[in-house]
Amino acid sequence: MARDQSSYRMTILLATIFTHLLGVSITLLVLYWLLNFREGFAFTSDVKFKIFNLHPLLMILGFIIFSGEAIITYNAIPATRRVLKLTHLIFHLIALGTGILGVYVVFKFHNELNIPHMYTLHSWIGLSTICLFGLQLVLGFVTFLFPGAESATRARLAPWHVLFGLVIFAMAIVTAETGITEKFVFLKLKQGQEALVINFIGLLILLFGIFVGLVVALPLRRK
Repeated sequence: MARDQSSYRMTILLATIFTHLLGVSITLLVLYWLLNFREGFAFTSDVKFKIFNLHPLLMILGFIIFSGEAIITYNAIPATRRVLKLTHLIFHLIALGTGILGVYVVFKFHNELNIPHMYTLHSWIGLSTICLFGLQLVLGFVTFLFPGAESATRARLAPWHVLFGLVIFAMAIVTAETGITEKFVFLKLKQGQEALVINFIGLLILLFGIFVGLVVALPLRRK
């Protein structure tokens, strides 16, 4: 029994470390892509695509990295239940704030170049994801933090909260992948270093999503 528990803990520790490394790798690769191939990023610029470049950066940081870290909080951090709840909430608030800012900059970019809004599957899935994310955050807050439901109600709703959280995270992964593919097509890339960088970003995001799910699925037996 003790050996099984130790094995579970080691497995989840390794999976968690690898997930963190994937998150760091994605962040660095996105920055490398935008700074070396896309002229950087800015909130205001005469080079309008610098404004757009904030969109993939903010959305990947928010709805992929911070959201994923929030999801694995309970399985990855040895802390009290209260601390875990607050950490989970803070990461999700950062994700939501970053995501809203990411949506704002792409609308700003479209307005400045008179490009229509919300005409691709990527944008439809993305807006649906951010709306569901906000709803999940509000419902989770009032149920599990303040004012908080009765313990029996919390216990009954917790599995559904986890399930819908993973579904929304999967939608974020799909949104990111469709957005990357869309950008690849718009840039008319076929071969070359930038094409490889963009494809590797997509692969790492997929792996990150898989390992977040794995960390959540692995049984962690606390003392």
